[in-house]
Amino acid sequence: MSRFDPRGKANRALLAGVSEYDHTAPDPQGVAGQLPAVRHNRTTLEDALHRGGVFGAGEVRTLASPAPDDFTGALRRACREARGLLLLYFAGHAVTSTSGNELHLQMRTARVLTGHGLPGSVSFSQVLGELAESNAEQVVVILDCCYAGNAAGIWHRFDDPKRKKHKILLLMSVQPNRCILGGDADVATPFTRELTGALDAGGEVWLSGLYAAVKERMAAAKYRAEDDDPQRPQALAPPWDPEADVLLAAGPAVPPPPPAGDPWLPRLRALLTRGAGGIGGREVGTGEAGGPGVRAGETGGREADVPNAGAGKAGGRKVGAPGTGAPGTGTGAGEAGARKTGVGEADVPNAGAGKAGGRKVGAPGTGARRAGSRKARARKPATRSGRIVPAVLLALLVTGVGGYGILALTGESALCGPPLELRVLTDPDLEPVIRAAADAYVTSDANTTGDGCRRSGVTVNSAGAVAVVTALGVRTDAWQQPREDDNPQRDIGPQPDVWIPATRADVDRVTSAAAREDRVFARLEPQDGPLAYSPVVLAVPKARGAGLDPTGRSLAELLDDLEQADATTELHRSDPESTDSALLATMGLYGDRPGARGAADARAAEQRLARTARPEPSAARLLCTLPGDQAVDGRSTALVPEFLLKTGIGCHPATRVPRVAAYPDDVPGLEPAFVRVRWEDGDRDAEARDDAVDRFRTWLTGTDGRTVLGEHGFRSATGERGLLAAASAPEGLAESVRPARRADPSTMDRALERYGNAHGPGRVLFLLDSSGSMAGRWDGSSGGPGILKQTLPGLGGEDEYGVWAVHGTGDRTHTALVPFGTHERSAAEQALDKAEVRDAEADPAGALRDALEFMRERGTDERPQLIVYLTDGEDDGRLTGKALEDVLDRARSAGAPVAMVSLSSSGCDQGRPAPRVAEAGRGRCLDVGDDLVPALHDEVARTGMGEE
Repeated sequence: MSRFDPRGKANRALLAGVSEYDHTAPDPQGVAGQLPAVRHNRTTLEDALHRGGVFGAGEVRTLASPAPDDFTGALRRACREARGLLLLYFAGHAVTSTSGNELHLQMRTARVLTGHGLPGSVSFSQVLGELAESNAEQVVVILDCCYAGNAAGIWHRFDDPKRKKHKILLLMSVQPNRCILGGDADVATPFTRELTGALDAGGEVWLSGLYAAVKERMAAAKYRAEDDDPQRPQALAPPWDPEADVLLAAGPAVPPPPPAGDPWLPRLRALLTRGAGGIGGREVGTGEAGGPGVRAGETGGREADVPNAGAGKAGGRKVGAPGTGAPGTGTGAGEAGARKTGVGEADVPNAGAGKAGGRKVGAPGTGARRAGSRKARARKPATRSGRIVPAVLLALLVTGVGGYGILALTGESALCGPPLELRVLTDPDLEPVIRAAADAYVTSDANTTGDGCRRSGVTVNSAGAVAVVTALGVRTDAWQQPREDDNPQRDIGPQPDVWIPATRADVDRVTSAAAREDRVFARLEPQDGPLAYSPVVLAVPKARGAGLDPTGRSLAELLDDLEQADATTELHRSDPESTDSALLATMGLYGDRPGARGAADARAAEQRLARTARPEPSAARLLCTLPGDQAVDGRSTALVPEFLLKTGIGCHPATRVPRVAAYPDDVPGLEPAFVRVRWEDGDRDAEARDDAVDRFRTWLTGTDGRTVLGEHGFRSATGERGLLAAASAPEGLAESVRPARRADPSTMDRALERYGNAHGPGRVLFLLDSSGSMAGRWDGSSGGPGILKQTLPGLGGEDEYGVWAVHGTGDRTHTALVPFGTHERSAAEQALDKAEVRDAEADPAGALRDALEFMRERGTDERPQLIVYLTDGEDDGRLTGKALEDVLDRARSAGAPVAMVSLSSSGCDQGRPAPRVAEAGRGRCLDVGDDLVPALHDEVARTGMGEE
């Protein structure tokens, strides 16, 4: 390896920061919690790399809380495109294997399963494999996560016969087998904070020097890992010598704040501004009390690095040096609650306006008048001399203080204080769209001052729609003051300045809930009218939608048409508790008007949906999972927002079946609303935040914002609802749509309640064939009682279940082996252990009729139900002809799925009674040709709540 300077080459930086997770504690499969500090990691490191000058325009890409496919796809692209330096950064949760030999980087969808399953994670070995095969000359990997130091051992053990791994260098945030703390929600994590500080040191920053600097900074700050161990960064590279290193930055230094108590910088700044008539866009005005004031123009943020020059409106705190000078001098007035510290010198003019670009505030008093008189005397000579005064002063500054402060007075980075950060919360389906809009806005002229500074940044995150409505309605106190058992900051994210729900009805739901609370700490101010419109559609594989009338029909009618055309058609929907689009689709699925189809039974409506372990958290993720099985993708319809069919999604498009849209006329569409959220006691920078929110809203609702929404497939919110960005609709979409009625808050709440009932504590009735023919299939884990015992973990303490022993051909077709009700698992297992084979034949038709009637009588509350009939099939001769037809008719209307389980290898063959009963009851037929026990366990667990 030789000393490597990548400037001028095709470089790439991929910054993956996972701040939001779909599954978090207390979910037993979830990660420890959200990581809000990682949002700051992404932005601060991205900015530092841009300033560093090694990476050019378009060469730095950030991934905000990616799923595994998104991460690996972006990684492969970076590996293809990089010809010089490839830098990979990851921040988020990570876990090791039991042996410690593998490090798993946990992406947004990460879960931790019993048996050490880690879905939603990407192994570091896989990452090394991609990087080793990259086209880059040199690769630097930076890890800011728990167990980051374990990556070094994986690098050493990595099988690399071609010796490609030696181009990969590692910088890690902590020692092996150590877990780090999640950091503060308001700033980047300690390691990344010091990393960016070292990158901003100025001049050429090589990897060896960066490591040494970060290590020194962290030691001085005394950062601690978990268990109070010191947190020490690690590095892996060939021994660093002058000829073995990588250049990571070569930009100008970003100066630290001047030392407290040193008033010379504001005095020189004021003199320079006076002499030059304004430097960098700042202008001299007359303070309100007659004293001079330096107006902060449109600074766009907190000017913590420049004493007494912060614009109160543009960001709040103004940090200066306290002094002992005459009363009444100091910085201009800030917002209520903002800290103001005077310079303490009577002859120092006031710098910093109370409002960015607005009034110029001077403080009354002797100092202000003296400064004002000096300014009057100096104005004429300064005009004649042009920039002589600033030049002389700069020369004195360089010789007197070693060059410190030139950038502070004239350089771009020093004049641009950190911009105020807006926090935007939205629906998971809308997050990619709102994030794209925010990215476009942040770099737009509307968000840039005359000095070229950003006025504000925008951080976008999403959380489950139900959780957000609940938190804004009844948990605002906990959002302000989190508790261990109630912490919306952990579960949802930081307190939002702006909320963009998918429908205005969510605002009404929050307002209704808040009205019942004694005290609410957040106030919602929705703007008039929606931002745009997107109908919720039935996305049908093109081959199956050929004969379908796409408009003017209800969802139930469209589904009936599809099922009649092909009974194998599957219906998919994302989680109604996570996204409004899924909840609105559920309203149509249930039928939310008297007399509408499906209105009487949400449980039956849920049975129309394809069975999955758990619903996807967003429609985009749903559409990404379907192509995992090409056969499933080809027969699957999905209830999704229409805009996803125009813009596509982040998964691989080559494997996706093309789809067309059918527009059910009883499903309300998405109408995103812009809502200002005001927090009690959150007015320290209220004016600045209001200004930032107003600017973002104006841009988003204007031409530029509508352009971004149109590019992502949205329609006009008024008129014929035409697409915003197309003269003609793409194939498969309608030119214009007649919108369904708007979402109603009470109907949404009712549908959500019904959904909860349909997925709440379940009822399962097991029918165990106990006839004499079962004698050879009775004992052990593969016998009838043993199989049923293995399904019991799928039932929880609130689930009701019972076991009937099926035997007899007369009036009594069964006896109760386990009475129907709630049970301790051990008690049910003991009853099954005592079960005996009877010296009798069985009447499956009679037992099924009794079971269907038994469950029909109990199924009036929409709770999930299931009948399981386990048999060897020897008595199927009694389940034919009229007896079978009677059972099939009852199964179709009972509302309880029937799972037929055969211990014969041919029990589910076509023409046998078992598959016909299962099909009529919308259940499954399982035999020993299937993976019988796990499959039956899944069926039971789908109905029950499962053990905690």
